[in-house]
Amino acid sequence: MTPPLAGARTPGVPPRRSGSGDPDANVPDAELISRSYGDPEAFAALFDRYSAMLYRYASRRLGPEVAEDLVGETFLVAFDRRRRYDLGQPDARPWLFGIVTKLVARHHRSEAARYRALRRSPVGETVESPDDEVAAMVSATAVRPLLAEALAALPRRDRDALLLFAWGDLSYEEVAQALGIPVGTVRSRLNRARRKVRAALGDANPLSREEG
Repeated sequence: MTPPLAGARTPGVPPRRSGSGDPDANVPDAELISRSYGDPEAFAALFDRYSAMLYRYASRRLGPEVAEDLVGETFLVAFDRRRRYDLGQPDARPWLFGIVTKLVARHHRSEAARYRALRRSPVGETVESPDDEVAAMVSATAVRPLLAEALAALPRRDRDALLLFAWGDLSYEEVAQALGIPVGTVRSRLNRARRKVRAALGDANPLSREEG
């Protein structure tokens, strides 16, 4: 299902100019941000590129009811802080994921409630959310309540690192950029989180993927 953000506008972020095609399709993120200093409309291309993936990440953590507003707030924060962006980093994804992850932290009660709801879901029940893909990431629906319990039990900093890697599809280096921590710290947090998730799931880790 297409997220409701597709084609939407975020108040405070300038809209794209009308016209056919996407003239900025091959322009690095950093260049778009630099352009936006004098032409704020250039920043809207980042919304077009990344709003859907940020929505999926936020929706998995907090549910679709909160995710759309959270992504909109992410781009408002990013737009306001764009002059602080390191233009030596051509890819803005880690920066944007870092912002949305900090915003997720403000909703820690909602995230905990979401995991509690998943823990209570009967085995085999379909979760009524178009963006809840937890079940799709595991080998059996029966794992879902255990996975929710394992995620809820993780310290927030470990959970952030794990879900940025697994659900944000960021590399170790990109997770480090997003969280503002060394890569070695990312490795430690991921190893610790994976170990706890595996223990909860009987040595299976549906959130694990190989680092390329």
